Amino acid sequence: MSKTFRSYEPDQIFLMPVSMQEWLPSDHLAYFISDVVDHLNLSAITERYACEERGYPPYHPTMMVKVLLYAYCIGVASSRKIEKHLCEDIAFRVLAANNTPDFRTISDFRKDHLRALAGLFLQVLKLCQKTGLVKLGHVALDGTKIKANASKHKAMSYKRMQEEETRLEAEVAELLKRAETVDEEEDRRYGKDKKGDELPKELVFRESRLKKIKEAKEALEAEARLAAEKEPAKGEEEVMPPDKAEELHRS
Repeated sequence: MSKTFRSYEPDQIFLMPVSMQEWLPSDHLAYFISDVVDHLNLSAITERYACEERGYPPYHPTMMVKVLLYAYCIGVASSRKIEKHLCEDIAFRVLAANNTPDFRTISDFRKDHLRALAGLFLQVLKLCQKTGLVKLGHVALDGTKIKANASKHKAMSYKRMQEEETRLEAEVAELLKRAETVDEEEDRRYGKDKKGDELPKELVFRESRLKKIKEAKEALEAEARLAAEKEPAKGEEEVMPPDKAEELHRS
């Protein structure tokens, strides 16, 4: 009797609309970041678009800020990797509401709004710190490693608050600087308009891709047959060259 496997249908079509939120746990960090950003004033960014009437409508600044903040906090600094996550990672897709800005758009948004983003990210870290979080992704929010229970320790002194703000500002500066450095290095490595993981043209479209796969499979099978023909049959004794046999006999 053959083994029964669970259903696997890669081309399955959903008959009812699907909510991506159903695929992400309710306590996921992405939701927390989304809610925090929703409480911020993004006018420093949105005002720059107020008089802009030409060109295609830009991606929503709120979405872009959420995606960048989440990415940098979990250690994804590369704009190319952020683009990849926006296509493949549920948390990113939930934050972006299925929008998929490319890496150049992501990088340009950071460059165009660098000062505003630095201020917004600092606000986010301070808000998160105030809620009792010790870490936001990979970013340490409390330099003293105090447990996240405000009732167990006294309020910060003014001096301590200043020190913490300076430290958080340095954290934000490091996040943005790292993103800039990574993007510049990848631009040099791949070219400004290349992601670096593009498939060859003949492998992009399914028809030509299947043809190439078939040709590669046939080539591998031909190589395997040729190798098998060259191997001595099982049990067949290897014939030793006469000079080698004589040399062994003498020894």
